[in-house]
Amino acid sequence: MEFSSLRKNLKKDFSDFSIVKVAILGDTPTQFLNQALKGYGFETGINFDIYESDYDQVDMQVMDSSSELYDFQPEYVILFNATQKLASKFYKKGEEARKNYAETQLDYVAHLVNVIYANHKCRIIYFNFPEINDSVFGNYANKTDQSLLYQVRKINLGLMDLARETKNLFINDVASLYTVSGKEIAFSSTTYTNTGIVFDIDFWPLIAKNLADIILAISGKFIKAVVLDLDNTLWGGIIGDDGLENIQIGELGIGRAFTELQTWLKQLKERGIILAVCSKNFEYIAIEPFEKHPDMILRPDDIAVFVANWENKVDNIRYIQSVLNIGFDAMVYLDDNPFERNMVRNEIASINIPELPEDPAEYLGYLQSLNLFETASVTGEDSARTKQYQEEAKRITLQNAYTNEEEFLESLEMVCTITSFDKFNTPRVAQLSQRSNQFNLRTVRYTEKDIERIGGDNEYVPFTFSLADKYGDYGLICVVILKKEGENLFVDTWFMSCRVLKRGMENFTLNTLSEYAASHGFNKIVGEYIPTSKNELVKNHYSGLGFREVAGKWELDIPEFKRFKVYIKSNTNGTERNH
Repeated sequence: MEFSSLRKNLKKDFSDFSIVKVAILGDTPTQFLNQALKGYGFETGINFDIYESDYDQVDMQVMDSSSELYDFQPEYVILFNATQKLASKFYKKGEEARKNYAETQLDYVAHLVNVIYANHKCRIIYFNFPEINDSVFGNYANKTDQSLLYQVRKINLGLMDLARETKNLFINDVASLYTVSGKEIAFSSTTYTNTGIVFDIDFWPLIAKNLADIILAISGKFIKAVVLDLDNTLWGGIIGDDGLENIQIGELGIGRAFTELQTWLKQLKERGIILAVCSKNFEYIAIEPFEKHPDMILRPDDIAVFVANWENKVDNIRYIQSVLNIGFDAMVYLDDNPFERNMVRNEIASINIPELPEDPAEYLGYLQSLNLFETASVTGEDSARTKQYQEEAKRITLQNAYTNEEEFLESLEMVCTITSFDKFNTPRVAQLSQRSNQFNLRTVRYTEKDIERIGGDNEYVPFTFSLADKYGDYGLICVVILKKEGENLFVDTWFMSCRVLKRGMENFTLNTLSEYAASHGFNKIVGEYIPTSKNELVKNHYSGLGFREVAGKWELDIPEFKRFKVYIKSNTNGTERNH
């Protein structure tokens, strides 16, 4: 979007949007960033409440514990140090100091981050540095640590390592945006000379979108699945008419475009994005390229849900959504046909449907430019997601064969492993806290550092629940954090994967919590439901479990609690028992 469009958004009504508090600190003027981020928030349903420090006051705001920054209590702190300021300081250094300039700058950033987090628990987003080739050394700049280019590249690499080590630090990759856009679009010498603003006006919306993408991903709003059309989307041609030998895929001609698109989709799948197929065709014809074509990158095992029939695509996508059990706004639909795209868009308004270019050669570059698949974390369990949803499709098929729900649940042979927080599950717990929206009673987001802190605090009692059945392993699917409050236990957090709804997991979890409460002398479990735009699913969660409402919260008397009948065995320390 152009900056002028985002500025017009500032006059619109944000009152129904969720509020996110953001502080912006920069060593050059940031008013355009403020306006662009606020305006872009309207496009994503966020009311950014922004504190903007005077420019070049970063150290003053960060180091003073009584500063306006900490009074504001932001959820996110954005730190923007411009390459031009970096260069100005670099040129003033002596030969020895220039050699160590990257290390000095990285130490400075690490110190800023540590001081901010010590004063206020928040997420920090730091801008990396677009490269400036000052032509002092020409191409020899790549071989000497005396060059600015060498040091800037070293800093950017060091920032990546620092962000890996610092769980509450995220990088806004402005350097990549600058490279893709080009200096002609991103930078104006006239603007910089007259105002000190280091980016041209229409480059700020790209930066604002990047920032919003990061914040949305941290808050649990991101794409989880791609639904794929086949003919002229994954390969050139029509498989039913052209036959297996004549579809276009491979290294020749336009086939290369489809091969590269599939390679990219395969990498997304390996990262944890779910792939599904929705095609108008006979299934045995549609699946044949996946099974037999030597140049296909994607294979049947890469597809979580494969739907090919002659029903309309809207109904088929709704079926896919019911199997995946995620929101339509967490799905992307790729189809080369504008008619099909518009039909789905008109019936399922919240699904993401990119307008693919007419030329398949442009598909991949266009999709990559949209940055649809921003994420705040990646864990080892992500790569197993496709298999989990293939297993879920088998469960749904089995369930349809049973008329009695209890018999179906018993037939699954479910076993739940209960643990506390440890170094192995901490990344997954943090990730689930950031991603869980629908089944999340209070929607509190945690970083790995937060989870480590809670796990070591005797005032908290954390539980993790991992579920498996005869079809496979769901993995870690539920987390509860209880906080001790005198004779009561307060449910600070209860979130659960929607993949295990209607399996009795809520009842099993409460049985576990009540057993802990009774054995440790607690009288009540107290819960709270904080409504969001996403979690209406659990609005009646506590009442359905037998809690009674008291002064806006929910209470369960432990002595009066009667355990629920469930069809899940518990496995604590490797010992199974009926629960």
